[in-house]
Amino acid sequence: MLGWLQSIEGSAWATWLKESPSIWGYPTLLFLHTVGLSLAAGVSAAIDLRLLGAGRRLPLAPFESFFKVIWLAFAVNAASGVVMFLSDATAKLANPAYLVKMALVAAAAALTVAIRRRAFAPSAAEAARADSGCRWLAVASIVCWFAAITAGRYIAYF
Repeated sequence: MLGWLQSIEGSAWATWLKESPSIWGYPTLLFLHTVGLSLAAGVSAAIDLRLLGAGRRLPLAPFESFFKVIWLAFAVNAASGVVMFLSDATAKLANPAYLVKMALVAAAAALTVAIRRRAFAPSAAEAARADSGCRWLAVASIVCWFAAITAGRYIAYF
């Protein structure tokens, strides 16, 4: 598998992506990745903060529609992230910050699923949605997204 990744890294496409002065190369990928991240983490944080008690006068139920935005943004991040990974895969796999980031992103995604299932279950009453279990999930989600963003920035320094 490592040989396959090295052949992709050495391809003309990967070289162009990494070295081209064109705005359509790496800068566009970074832009898409940043937009996806800001929407996925930002909307998730808004839901988390609501579960933690911010904006108590706002009903929780309408927040469920934002999960579509989270998953669309997550898809943009996954697609742009895979392309960036393939352009420098062997270095990324050897980078501890990258591995930590990926673990945290997986945890944040799992927490997003758990929050939707627990806080937005059809049988959950509004008062029960903000139980202590939901609050712990919300705190863990915020921590995972913040830590994933931080680990992502550290990739360049390891």
